[in-house]
Amino acid sequence: MRVAAIDCGTNSIRLLIADIDGDNFREIVREMEIVRLGQGVDAKRAFHPDAIERTLAATRKFAEIIASKGVEKIRFCATSATRDASNRALFIDGVREILGVEPQVIPGTEEAALSYMGATKELTHATPPYVVVDIGGGSTEFVLGAESVTSAKSVNIGCVRISERHFKKSPPGAIAVAKAVVDIDDAISDAAKSVQITEAKTLIAVAGTATTVAAAALGLDRYDRHAIHLSRIPAHKVHEIAQRFSLMSREEIAALPYMHEGRVDVIAAGALVLSRVMLATGATEFIASESDILDGIAWRLTEPEPEPEPEPEPEPEVTIEED
Repeated sequence: MRVAAIDCGTNSIRLLIADIDGDNFREIVREMEIVRLGQGVDAKRAFHPDAIERTLAATRKFAEIIASKGVEKIRFCATSATRDASNRALFIDGVREILGVEPQVIPGTEEAALSYMGATKELTHATPPYVVVDIGGGSTEFVLGAESVTSAKSVNIGCVRISERHFKKSPPGAIAVAKAVVDIDDAISDAAKSVQITEAKTLIAVAGTATTVAAAALGLDRYDRHAIHLSRIPAHKVHEIAQRFSLMSREEIAALPYMHEGRVDVIAAGALVLSRVMLATGATEFIASESDILDGIAWRLTEPEPEPEPEPEPEPEVTIEED
């Protein structure tokens, strides 16, 4: 079956077209656009009109690709920023008109489960239980499991949200970093009440923050997803990179050969989140996975549709005779 999965987050919108037959997965197209849909959402709880237009423009581009590839099923999932925006109907109506499918604003628990499926479906040579950490633009998901998910929690820390709250300039300065650390650690502590993050034998980190930190740790001269995928990055490297990014100007970060232009002003916050996660879990390394929620959405599209609930039997009419 040829499927198209779209993951619309706070910072980016991504498309995956894949052929899936049983456990066989063949990638056809993988595209990403940095649209910053969550611009200002943390403060104003509403989408900026420019952010909606940027995201719909990317959706139109994706629709053209999908139409040319003979796709059988499409699913569009929107996550943290869309959950928080009071005017999300404007965005959802636009997507529906472009793609002809109903966009789904998924809860953090489903976001976590899909990230876990994407990260672990084809994982080998790693010891369970796993904790999968998905650092997005608006939220971070923590998912613990082995054969399947045992617990999950989504908290409102992400590279865009932390940047907008605390990193008003570049470099942000020691006071801003210290305030961000308090915010991040509080959220991780909240997640740890639901997810036993210290019980995992393997920490897997997915999404752009983690893979960019991996690129930095590997010293790549360009972004190479094949070199990054399933690389093992030591904790001390993560802490060094987070500190380095926090001391760099925007121009210095932009000049890094592996840095996507859309991550330049949020990677310092994202790396700090990852660093604090590693301290909280006690992990000595993380596995960087290029397979994430997008792959999970694609895999889920091949599962049988749930049987509809049977219609309840109508209550028998009762005739009340009057005297």
